[in-house]
Amino acid sequence: MRRPTPDRVKPGQESVWDYPRPPRLERQNARIKITLGGVEIVDTDDVLRVLETSHPPVYYLPEDAFESGCLVSAAGSSMCEWKGAAHYFDVVSAGRATPDARPVVVPRAAWGYARPMPGFELLRNRVAVYPQLMDRCTVNGETVIPQPGEFYGGWITSGIVGPFKGIPGSHSW
Repeated sequence: MRRPTPDRVKPGQESVWDYPRPPRLERQNARIKITLGGVEIVDTDDVLRVLETSHPPVYYLPEDAFESGCLVSAAGSSMCEWKGAAHYFDVVSAGRATPDARPVVVPRAAWGYARPMPGFELLRNRVAVYPQLMDRCTVNGETVIPQPGEFYGGWITSGIVGPFKGIPGSHSW
């Protein structure tokens, strides 16, 4: 399949079609907040992002930036040819409990790399979160739109233009 026509970039925006492949890891000057169960579980400005062609940025946050007990190791793993073997976390919030008084638990809602591949060592002890599984994720106060598709964890803001991997017909991009 041919590469799609990139959306028009306006001043202050980035096109995911200008992002590299293999991906690039960079420090981001941003404040990230994540809410689950009506409670803010992360508020940090210690942010790394991974940029890859056709994908909105994926933000990686320090594990210790999450509220205590929020990240619980989960079964399973996956492999990224550039970053290495990913392990998963259930994300737990004791905030707005369910009607039967149990905490909110979102299975496999986050992932990280215990032993990242060369070039991605800074991802050690960091976690990325699927924004579509949280109540709200923000970058500098702007609410994120999740990357389309269940598999992807990109965060779309007004400063990022596509089209984005994950929309119908994008499987072979």
